Amino acid sequence: MTLHVPAWPSAAPDLTSYDVLAPQLSGGKDSAVMMAVFMEAADAAGVADRVISYHASLGALEWPSVVFDGVHYPGVSELAALQSSAFGVPADRHKEVTRTVPGPDGTRMPHSLLTEIALYGRFPRMGSPYCRKSAKEGVVSSAWTPIVTPLRRELGRPVRILKVMGLRSDEGPDRKKRPAFRTVQANGARIVDEWLPVKDWPTAAVKEWHATAPVPYCWTYDSVPGAGDWMGTSRCSCALCPYASRRDVMLSSGRRPRLAALYAEVEQVRGDSFCASWRLTDLLRHAATCGAPDPGVVCPDDGPEFAALQGQVRAALALEPRKRPDLARRSSRPLCDGCTAPH
Repeated sequence: MTLHVPAWPSAAPDLTSYDVLAPQLSGGKDSAVMMAVFMEAADAAGVADRVISYHASLGALEWPSVVFDGVHYPGVSELAALQSSAFGVPADRHKEVTRTVPGPDGTRMPHSLLTEIALYGRFPRMGSPYCRKSAKEGVVSSAWTPIVTPLRRELGRPVRILKVMGLRSDEGPDRKKRPAFRTVQANGARIVDEWLPVKDWPTAAVKEWHATAPVPYCWTYDSVPGAGDWMGTSRCSCALCPYASRRDVMLSSGRRPRLAALYAEVEQVRGDSFCASWRLTDLLRHAATCGAPDPGVVCPDDGPEFAALQGQVRAALALEPRKRPDLARRSSRPLCDGCTAPH
């Protein structure tokens, strides 16, 4: 039976009132649906030429491409570009951005979120989701500056930007409470509104939409790439996310064991726990003794990008952290007592 989903968002803003329309694409299942709904609205309003899409790349921390049974399955950066082009945005109007810092030779070099965690001394928490600002939203906001500066001079007023995101209520209580439309920044240079056009879409409807979508979804959602069973990880953001379920983290750790070991190294050196109620180190030990989901595919993480990440993180761990990891001083509940894999 076909699911009923909102065909047109009730809180749709007047797209013609914006100078720049800026959808943010994660490469996940929700951003593809968002892009379809948003571009339908942009086309109907005759403002598709104002769209510039953005992907805040997490580098080695996001899901990479894999080759499975001789078939190439794109990673999330590639998928974000595909999601943009599939709905009519020219390639030169899709921007992949990442956080950078000065390198040893004076040029800019990527600064990963895990390096920031190692420097900060604490993992992100529900009450302090600094990862979203520093690695995603803040990076995109900075990328607007070269557009805003000349356009503001030309217009003689603040530039109006619509930030469009694929966040949905089903993803968690914090996102359920988030308004579908709000103003998030207003100053003399820019006025930024945020719109969540698929906020009310249920997860089942998103999966149903993907059955006939013009773009593939990320391979990590399946038990093995190409299975089409949605039995893999339920999320597609950071490959290892402190907000993910234990099963997701166990499955991700099996698929990217070297990355999981690096996160565990940060946890052990800094003392803070990966999740507020359990430690990644304990979860990896649990997986080894009590069982874990079959990863289906294992990423080697043996290229130069991962080597650079590892070196950067270990250099950060050699420094004093900016914050004391007080969150980790309380005892956490044991993950299991001879049980099978946790839910």
